Amino acid sequence: MTRTEVGLPPVVRAETPVVRRMSLADLLRLSARGLTVRPGRTALSALGIAIGITALVGVLGLSESSRADLRAQLDALGTNLLTVAPGQGLLGDEGTLPDVSVVMIARIPTVTAASAVRAVDVTVRRSDRVPESQTSGISVGAADLDLLDAVAATVREGRWLDAATQRYPAVVLGATAARRLGIGPLADGVDVSLGGRPFTVVGILDPVVLAPELDETALVGTTVAHTLVDDDLPPSAVYVRVEPDQVVATRAVLGRTANPAAPDEVRVSRPSDALAAGAVADRSFTLLALGLGGVALLVGGVGIANVMVVSVLERRREIGVRRALGAPRSSIGSQFFIESVLLSLLGGVAGVVLGVAVTWVFATGQGWAVTVPWLPVLAGLACSLAVGSVVGLYPALRAARVPPTEALRSV
Repeated sequence: MTRTEVGLPPVVRAETPVVRRMSLADLLRLSARGLTVRPGRTALSALGIAIGITALVGVLGLSESSRADLRAQLDALGTNLLTVAPGQGLLGDEGTLPDVSVVMIARIPTVTAASAVRAVDVTVRRSDRVPESQTSGISVGAADLDLLDAVAATVREGRWLDAATQRYPAVVLGATAARRLGIGPLADGVDVSLGGRPFTVVGILDPVVLAPELDETALVGTTVAHTLVDDDLPPSAVYVRVEPDQVVATRAVLGRTANPAAPDEVRVSRPSDALAAGAVADRSFTLLALGLGGVALLVGGVGIANVMVVSVLERRREIGVRRALGAPRSSIGSQFFIESVLLSLLGGVAGVVLGVAVTWVFATGQGWAVTVPWLPVLAGLACSLAVGSVVGLYPALRAARVPPTEALRSV
């Protein structure tokens, strides 16, 4: 017989509550709302990530813009310039190049241009009333007339030496030499003192990228240079232009051609290699800056982890109520995990925007072509997401393990 037939009430069985998981859209909306509870703390937490991402994007963007500008300069000036200079002898003394070395080098079939500068042992002063000891390290060189074409130099003001001015006291100053001597506009004629004699400044060069030593040199004609010193004027540097696809082969024979009697005393260099070495040095500083950016990113991640742990402690009542209403542990943990990721992503986006802005402002100020590689930008966002995911695991697990009774009792 049933309980009803004997007059007993039926047994009411308790229904098992249905646990419904929150959708991803609901989790995102709830997590975003959680970040707005304390906006000041959220902004400060995201700032740590933003600083790290700004350093990563900015440093890589500036480095790439600098290298792009260097490549543009090398493409414009050419990488087929070789410099032949005296080396050291077996006993350590300074070697010399024969007078005919320029002519011999020019006979090489792959050489398209060869021009020399000869050191002149005199002092350069603003006037003959300035003591000889105050020369600011400015050297004097006797230059061939075709020097500008060989080194791809340009005249900023005035004109270059010609067949007439090379025989008279006329001088062309490098950019640095003109600045050190305080030479301004040349409209009214400006004189400097070379070896106690007045020389008229007829031109000032722009900075010479592939031959920076010419920036600190006062250049005169070879004919007038012989009147300043009694000794011979052997070439101190020969600038050689070769066919672009024959640079290595020509470089191998320049020493024997310039000085057949002592080829080991000839030094052959490639100015573009020095620029490339500078780019390698820039990469070293870039790695250092990236390391600092990584440290800032790590510090920002620790800050976010600390904020999320404190957020779990402050929101124990919310967690307890939701657990008591049937929210599963996975939903609680997912909410705090997504909050951490969103917080890191907020800092990452802000850092990318700031990094691109820093790159644009600095590169524009330097006259570089602005180059922002997208790979560092995507890598910066990926790093911010990775940091948010890693540091959000512990607060999420801690929130999911809070018992509802303990949470409600602690309020």
